[in-house]
Amino acid sequence: MTREEQLVFCKKCENRKMDLKQGLICGLTNQKAEFENECPDYKLDETVKEVQLDDKDALQTHEIKKKLPIEILEKIRLEQNLIPAILSGFLVGVIGAVIWATISVATGYQIGYMAIAIGAGVGLTIRKIGNGIDYIFGFWGAGISLFSVMFGNFLSIVALIADEEGLGYFETLTLFDYNYLPDLMIETFSFIDLIFYGIAIYEGFQFSFRLVTEKRIEEIKNSNK
Repeated sequence: MTREEQLVFCKKCENRKMDLKQGLICGLTNQKAEFENECPDYKLDETVKEVQLDDKDALQTHEIKKKLPIEILEKIRLEQNLIPAILSGFLVGVIGAVIWATISVATGYQIGYMAIAIGAGVGLTIRKIGNGIDYIFGFWGAGISLFSVMFGNFLSIVALIADEEGLGYFETLTLFDYNYLPDLMIETFSFIDLIFYGIAIYEGFQFSFRLVTEKRIEEIKNSNK
């Protein structure tokens, strides 16, 4: 057992004793715990309240890596699915971009806050499919979200041009001079778009990780004993 696992029992034992140099030790041996699985001298202190582990707030990746032993961490990494997560996230991002353009056609407005929905959709999809805890999942989530909102922005602009010129959507895509695309994107870009893009990128990164709480950490440890 690790020192951390032993302390779960020691903190609730009547025989516990605090030593300034060693920390929490056994009052019977005056040494740190050395037992495996069970301590023969363990005596529950009824006055110690059971700590309720958090089962709502997800831990950050660096916190998960700090709290889990390396062997368990490696087992969790084997459950990660990066490639399927990337493909699924990309698909959701493209679908979101198309929906954005469709709404723009229907309303006649380029609705910037659709970028927020796209970022959330990409991140949550990568989380669901990828089951990942490594930072690479967040980086892909952020990157795909950025691409998707830029693509959605472009499709929306094309939709508005087509509507203004009385052309078909696909006809406009064919006739459009893509040499002017960077200038067009810059010209139509506003400060509020920057905010929406930032939120989408943040969501794409933050939502892409597997949800692991304090309670889940303890369950994983117990299942691997």
